[in-house]
Amino acid sequence: MNELAGRTKVIAFDVFGTVVDWHGSVSREVAAMNLGVDPDQFALAWRAGYQPAMAEVMERDEWVILDDLHRRILDKILHDFALDSLPEAERQHLNLVWHRLEPWPDSVAGLTRLKSKYIICSLSNGNIGLLTEMAKNASIPWDCILSAENFNKYKPHPDTYLGVVRTFAAEPAQVMLAAAHHGDLESARECGLETAYIERPFEYGRAEPKNVAPWSANTLHATSILQLADLLDC
Repeated sequence: MNELAGRTKVIAFDVFGTVVDWHGSVSREVAAMNLGVDPDQFALAWRAGYQPAMAEVMERDEWVILDDLHRRILDKILHDFALDSLPEAERQHLNLVWHRLEPWPDSVAGLTRLKSKYIICSLSNGNIGLLTEMAKNASIPWDCILSAENFNKYKPHPDTYLGVVRTFAAEPAQVMLAAAHHGDLESARECGLETAYIERPFEYGRAEPKNVAPWSANTLHATSILQLADLLDC
């Protein structure tokens, strides 16, 4: 067993983009609704509102769950896409698409392997209800669902990363964050966590591939969650 594998107790995973394919899932549902808009662009516009909406919550020091933020953003982009006439029932159904996101092909198998040796949990800005229904729908085998809602702070606030440490009575170096976003990993590293970057080059769709080059600051770099399991002796 390598030293890192022997020391690690908990692997916390970012979810949107790392474990599940938000862009493909949202695009497919929008296409199925026949709204007369470009499904890819609609998905990207919805996601683009995510960071500004969370930043506003943090600046106001209020707490709003992500389902409610998603709805605020949705109502705005429906207006931007000239879809103001979409009925309320359809808006509610569409807003819950984030509960129905599909996992990347390697996610469930990779997480199942990691679960055989480590505690695996979510660490997502998604609310607890969203993450629970997502896991149920997608057969994601979490040992524990942790959310920004547990800590009333959105990532990258330190309370989220250190909240995982406290939850499991661990030392920061015993907890690893796995994510497809370098900013998330950088914030976790500042709190003393180990970090694993997971390549998701098509998180934003095949028309907008991401640069997934390694960053030397990360503890591990993996092309998939299955490869992360290899690197951690599972």
